[in-house]
Amino acid sequence: MSQKKKKTPIRPSRIKRPKSDIEIDKSPEVTDDSKDGEDLPEIIEALTAGPGTSLFGDGEDMAGHNPADIPQVLPVLAVRDIVVFNYMILPLFVGREKSVQAVDAALAGDRYILILTQKDEGVEDPSPDDLYMTGTVGMIMRMLKMPDGRLKVLVQGLARAKVKRFTSNDPYHIAELSPIIEPEAGPLSPEQEALVRSSREQSERILSLRGISSADIMSVLNSVSDPGRLADLIASNLRMKVDAAQKILECVEPFRRLELVNEQLLKEVEVASMQNKIQTMAKEGMDKAQRDFYLREQIKAIKRELGDEGDESEEMEELRKGLAASGMPKDVMKEAFKQLRRLESMHAESSEATVIRTYLDWMIDLPWKKLSRDRLDIKKAEEILNADHYDLEKVKERILEYLSVRKLNPKMKGPILCFVGPPGVGKTSLGRSIARSLGRKFHRMSLGGMRDEAEIRGHRRTYIGAMPGRIIQAIKQCGTRNPVIMLDEIDKLGSDFRGDPSSALLEVLDPEQNFSFTDHYLNVPFDLSKVMFVCTANMLDSIPGPLMDRMEVIRIPGYTEQEKTVITRRYIIPRQIRENGLNDDEMAISDKLVAKVVREYTREAGLRNVEREIGTLCRKMARKKAEGDKGPFKITANNLYKLLGPPRFLDDEKEPTLPPGVAVGLAWTPVGGEILHIEVTTMPGKGKLILTGKLGDVMKESAQAALSIARARADLYGIDPNFADNRDIHVHVPAGATPKDGPSAGVTLVTALISALTDTPVSPDLAMTGEISLRGRVLPVGGIKEKILAAVSRGMKKVLIPAQNKKDLAEIPDELRKRITIKTIEKVDEIWPLAKAK
Repeated sequence: MSQKKKKTPIRPSRIKRPKSDIEIDKSPEVTDDSKDGEDLPEIIEALTAGPGTSLFGDGEDMAGHNPADIPQVLPVLAVRDIVVFNYMILPLFVGREKSVQAVDAALAGDRYILILTQKDEGVEDPSPDDLYMTGTVGMIMRMLKMPDGRLKVLVQGLARAKVKRFTSNDPYHIAELSPIIEPEAGPLSPEQEALVRSSREQSERILSLRGISSADIMSVLNSVSDPGRLADLIASNLRMKVDAAQKILECVEPFRRLELVNEQLLKEVEVASMQNKIQTMAKEGMDKAQRDFYLREQIKAIKRELGDEGDESEEMEELRKGLAASGMPKDVMKEAFKQLRRLESMHAESSEATVIRTYLDWMIDLPWKKLSRDRLDIKKAEEILNADHYDLEKVKERILEYLSVRKLNPKMKGPILCFVGPPGVGKTSLGRSIARSLGRKFHRMSLGGMRDEAEIRGHRRTYIGAMPGRIIQAIKQCGTRNPVIMLDEIDKLGSDFRGDPSSALLEVLDPEQNFSFTDHYLNVPFDLSKVMFVCTANMLDSIPGPLMDRMEVIRIPGYTEQEKTVITRRYIIPRQIRENGLNDDEMAISDKLVAKVVREYTREAGLRNVEREIGTLCRKMARKKAEGDKGPFKITANNLYKLLGPPRFLDDEKEPTLPPGVAVGLAWTPVGGEILHIEVTTMPGKGKLILTGKLGDVMKESAQAALSIARARADLYGIDPNFADNRDIHVHVPAGATPKDGPSAGVTLVTALISALTDTPVSPDLAMTGEISLRGRVLPVGGIKEKILAAVSRGMKKVLIPAQNKKDLAEIPDELRKRITIKTIEKVDEIWPLAKAK
């Protein structure tokens, strides 16, 4: 190295970073053991300002340096994140004590130093085992000592070398090495020439993708014809991991080394192509954002000239006032003002600002402290309930009890009532009456088919189009914190991959938890303890146990014919007259005809079909009025069949006599009570029991138990004791497409089986219900009122029920009990004397 180069001064004012395609100027990123490159541009200037020096190493700097002349023992400089190649000139920042002493030792001698790369860059004091054994002998070209004792050095790689052994590790590493003599490259074969050209072309392509002028750099690359030197030149400026670079350094054969470099070039081309694509997309987005910003600034300037610049600040002030006046709890207020401060620091037109503004509007609109004043006049509330609904004494009594307790203890929590009954019995309208009697707002929420948990808890604000759950939406619509919210069809909730809404309702319907209900959208607690929740369901079987445990179940059975007639006269007819455009005095129908409509055109527990039939009559009369006829329009026995068609149900449709083996049972369904014909026949066989009619497991078990009882009591009923050996028994329930199951058909199965085996018919006026045990006990069942209603509507005269269901007869109206004889049975032996036809 010339003496002139050593005296080149360092001039920080001339710092310039040379541009390159494959990170030819890698010096800003190269660090030694301290990994601190903050002052490296000054070293780079020493490189660029020094006369005759070249980042690429044009060969003059290494002239006279024969690898065979390199000393066999040299101080070791351990570096991190970089592998030094031959012909490579780079600045290093030296900070560790051992490294500083190694550089001082090299400068005190012939300026040679062995540069080895650490295997693990996290090791602060590397031992020989922490260093690769193959490295590069470098020449220290420049050195600058810092005031704190640290050094900045400019190093040029001279030759590869392999460590034989470490002779000393203190105060710095000293290694005995063996320089690696690279083989001479002879004339290039066509394949080798193609490899050299490919490497140059890939380098040029990288330059093009990165938008760097490649003329000067490519002239340097084209001037290098030696494959090994070309490989080192390109590898020293590629972005590679240490292990990949070390692998190239350890490869002595020139063409194999160039192949490894070419593989890295291909990877770098792919990365550069993708990076260029991403930068192009980002630049297009930035150009649009800058254009939008410029236009918005122009709009602001125009508004400022017009005197309208205060709109945005006025909006923020309105939000601040709205939050302050909303009555939020302190913790909630703190979160709301935090979001407001975020909004103030954002651009008004950004998407996130829109989300936060919508969130703050929700927070302001929610009734955090607004409560409806309850109407605590018990007598007035009773009048309203009686005016809106006929009968339902148990429900009315429960509401009046709630009002009474509320009057004595204003801090009580709202109850969770669940009305269970068939469709059309007035569950939903009862909720409206409760709200009216309390003087509260009413909101109905249908849960039928709901499968998404977010419908209850809301969506998180990170999702596009996020909204609060329907509970919070209902509170906002009502405008008070204590409305009556009806959760309709709670037994028809579903669940799928989006969650289980019934689980989300556990918190909503628990008075011990819902005082701090947290909606995912609001992300702050809201007090639901003042809300009165009323749920409705047709059946309890599909409601999860933990959810049902939180509710007070009130059953609403079906109506008798007399009750239907009264309700139709008081409520349905006046409503249908108004809805069809008639006046109260323009249509006349007697109570006798109303009862006829109920009896002959409907057969259900509720009143929906009754309302449809009355609506049909009103529409017929409305047409006459529209055609110009003068009222009043009277419905008579003569024109009733003409208006509604022939009767759909007749009292005499039941069979006058039943053949042996047929018995009438009673069943409960979600839509009310129903009669069930069970048929049994016997045939020659080997005692096989055949069950048909789409029976469930419970019904099949009841049939097996009935057969066992019949066999055990064959002598008592006069049955051939050997019937099980020579007869097959077929049990069938008609309407086989309809699923049938439940623990209430045992009594009917025993009766039909004994009837078939004794060839004795069962009384056609008798219906029965109850389950049996093998010991001969008759077990209690549910739905007694609905079953008796079904028996009466089908013209039955007698009903057999379990003795333990006698307590349920208190729910049967006196008018209904007058129309049918109810017998209670405790044992199986009591059934047949009551059931067989006289």
